[in-house]
Amino acid sequence: MSTMTARLSAMMFLQFFIWGGWFVTLGTFLASNLGASGGQIGMAFSTQSWGAIIAPFVIGLIADRFFNAERILAVLHLVGAVLLYQLYRAPDFSTFYPYVLAYMMIYMPTLALVNSVAFRQMSDPALEFSRIRVWGTIGWIVAGVVISFVFAWDSQALISSGGLRNTFLMSAIASLVLGLYSFTLPRTAPLKPEVGRSGLKQMLGLDALSLLKDRSYLVFFIASILICIPLAFYYQNANPFLAEIGVTNPTAKMAIGQVSEVLFMLLLPLFIHRFGIKIALLVGMLAWALRYLLFAYGNNGDLAFMLFTGIALHGICYDFFFVSGQIYTDAKAPERFRSSAQGLITLATYGLGMLIGFWVAGQVTDHYALTGSHDWKSIWLFPAGFALAIFFCFALAFKGRQAAVVQSTV
Repeated sequence: MSTMTARLSAMMFLQFFIWGGWFVTLGTFLASNLGASGGQIGMAFSTQSWGAIIAPFVIGLIADRFFNAERILAVLHLVGAVLLYQLYRAPDFSTFYPYVLAYMMIYMPTLALVNSVAFRQMSDPALEFSRIRVWGTIGWIVAGVVISFVFAWDSQALISSGGLRNTFLMSAIASLVLGLYSFTLPRTAPLKPEVGRSGLKQMLGLDALSLLKDRSYLVFFIASILICIPLAFYYQNANPFLAEIGVTNPTAKMAIGQVSEVLFMLLLPLFIHRFGIKIALLVGMLAWALRYLLFAYGNNGDLAFMLFTGIALHGICYDFFFVSGQIYTDAKAPERFRSSAQGLITLATYGLGMLIGFWVAGQVTDHYALTGSHDWKSIWLFPAGFALAIFFCFALAFKGRQAAVVQSTV
């Protein structure tokens, strides 16, 4: 591993350790310790979507135009550390919600920023990006292991006594470390605008919208929004589901998905080179439908293997759609607004799609709520059917030269 690769890998590790350190257990914490309803939990999760919606404008106006991306990254994570500490101290949902909303508006733009810093140091992103991005997944895994096996904050006893509150303090410390570390990252200065292209559209990062003129990218963009509706069910409900049916150490066991993600991320460049972007995206979509079917019919007894298989499918679900989408976007976008393009796909996935998805997940979860439990089979069948419908629509509508995008750089 080169020195540059190691530096960028450390950045990715901390970036996703912070997120995985509190986001996985958020639903369980809110329901168990702050008495939040399904709708309120949906509101809390949807704050990431509001952050993702403003991300393209933050990136387009600042990172692509005026300030170095690594410096913006540093400032945002330092402010984020303060907000995470406030979440740690929040006594009730009404106090908690404004802080989590502010934090996600700070954090979500950093997803595009770390990609921008990484891509600018690469000569062949299709081959190199997965090797660096995989360390973000490892960071997420380590966060889950620390929660379950080091401190046992997600044990039944500590959930009841508020142990999950400490996840916010842990993430605040990690955010402080990444904020300071970001000042040492490679200089990622904004690119000079082309002559005659310095108007308001470019300043706001709206040049990236020109990608939507390409029919194939437009279909991909719409599919990215829609597939995030079933994705929201996993983020919002998986940990509470496992905890409610009596699975021990649910947070660490959910990290099986990230272990799978590491494996498939390393295999992804070879898969894309062999089969193309379209097949990779379709495999990712189909995996979502299969995962939710396994959740619907599995249990914590003789069919527990179905639950763990569904968790393990996360590597295919995430890598084959979201990481492939980031690589596809980087390949389609001109160099002068690649940061804006990454912000645009962040808007489509973590923004619009999951904003709708968290609302839908909250409504569906409340609809199937029982006294002290939920009708989880009915809850999981909804996103399974939705993901399958998207799979068939995308297979018919995406007509682009799916292999050429990556083959040109491999």
